[in-house]
Amino acid sequence: MSGPRVQAPLLAVLALAAAAGGLGAPGAPVAAPARNWALPLFTNEGFRSMTLRGSEVHPISADRIDVVDINITTFSGDAAARVDSSLLSASASFFPRENRASGPESVRVIRFREDGEISAEITGEDWTYQQEGKKVSIRRNAHVVFREQLASVLK
Repeated sequence: MSGPRVQAPLLAVLALAAAAGGLGAPGAPVAAPARNWALPLFTNEGFRSMTLRGSEVHPISADRIDVVDINITTFSGDAAARVDSSLLSASASFFPRENRASGPESVRVIRFREDGEISAEITGEDWTYQQEGKKVSIRRNAHVVFREQLASVLK
């Protein structure tokens, strides 16, 4: 499934870094962490595509931010603003230029049907989320639970 293109997440991350004290020269101290952080991302048409949240965010560089208690919520990318999925993990790194997040710890992915009910839950460890295509890869201990008839899943 192809997801909508996200507008300028790098600019939003750089604005976050500037607000938190900036990303200094190499070797300079990194900015203090931001708390209760949220970053909404939108399609080129102005519809919500994704929201990243965390209880704490640490700007590491212009290419990476580390997030504690990350919550990535993806939306339909249209006027309906329907929630497609949620990804939850205790910690992750977000790479804004690549629109990618990853973490070595456990992850829980919840996929929703159009009516808002849960259609599947996926858990595992050592994961990567790529915004392009809304793709999640789990490298260890993957476990999938479907909450609908298998015939509708295989369509």
